[in-house]
Amino acid sequence: MKQLLRTLIQPSVVINALKIALVVGTLLNLINQSEAIWGEADLRIGHALLNYLVPYCVASYSAAKHQLDKQKQ
Repeated sequence: MKQLLRTLIQPSVVINALKIALVVGTLLNLINQSEAIWGEADLRIGHALLNYLVPYCVASYSAAKHQLDKQKQ
C-alpha cells in the first residue's frame, strides 16, 4: 500500500493523470452540463469538479498499478 501511494505521487504519474483528466473532464462537462454551458441552466460546480476528479483518479491508479506490476516481473 505504501509503495502504491509513493507511485501515485511520482511526477510522471501526476502529470499524465492531469493531462487525461483535463481532456476527459472537459468532454464530460460538455456532455453532462451542456445546458449550463449554453446558459439554459445553472452550472453545478460539484458535478463539474467530479467530472475532472474521477478521470484523474482512474488514470493515476491505472498508471501506478501498471508500474508496480511491471516492477514485479
